[in-house]
Amino acid sequence: MAKQKPKSKGKAKPRNYVRSKNQKSSSWIFWVIGIIAAGIIVVLFAGNFGDKGKDSDQSASIDYKGQPFLGDESADVKVIEFGDYKCPVCKNFNMTFFPEVDKDLIKTGKIKFYFIHYPFINVDSRRSAQFAETVYSELGNDSFWKFHELLYKKQPIDHKYEKQDIFTEDFLVKTLAEATSEKDAAKVKKAFGSSNHDEDVKTDEALVSKLGVDSTPTLFVNGKKFTGSTYGDFKKQVEEAAKGKK
Repeated sequence: MAKQKPKSKGKAKPRNYVRSKNQKSSSWIFWVIGIIAAGIIVVLFAGNFGDKGKDSDQSASIDYKGQPFLGDESADVKVIEFGDYKCPVCKNFNMTFFPEVDKDLIKTGKIKFYFIHYPFINVDSRRSAQFAETVYSELGNDSFWKFHELLYKKQPIDHKYEKQDIFTEDFLVKTLAEATSEKDAAKVKKAFGSSNHDEDVKTDEALVSKLGVDSTPTLFVNGKKFTGSTYGDFKKQVEEAAKGKK
């Protein structure tokens, strides 16, 4: 799936991250384009989430049971992010785009936001996913998201670490202790030694395969892949999905 390069805006931008013919990071590029009178930062991102093929208007049936989420339990619109903790573009997504989604759509009760693991970049991609699943199982939803956010923040900026095994078990335990507590981290470490919850990661990967996801980050809105290129496009798809539920 070819990715179109965005036009230069005069600032350095992250390169595209191609893994293989069928596995790649999405070519999301984020930058600030202006500040309106109220002081709200307007974020625009360029590049595609995927080719706008014949299936782009079709909604898939998805089982959300047992997946970590943020938002109102009763929200009609369900959004999924497919991501890899070693993906630099995913880090950019979570540091730049996600806060806008959280403020505008999650905290206002408009959407229920899920994270699904797609670990393909390196061996520690899978270890991180397994550890995160263990956190979810042992400590619950809130602790999962605290760990999730901090792990992305601690992803090195230098791209040379992308293919290096840096998210060791010790690193993950220490990160969890920072996000929660030493006691919670010790509990998860013990559980991780008994069961790494790889079966839960495989459940996520089965959904990746079913939906034909081949890049990260990739978003789905009520089972429909997001293929737009701006935050406005995303909000519009959410609004359309909400109307479809009425």
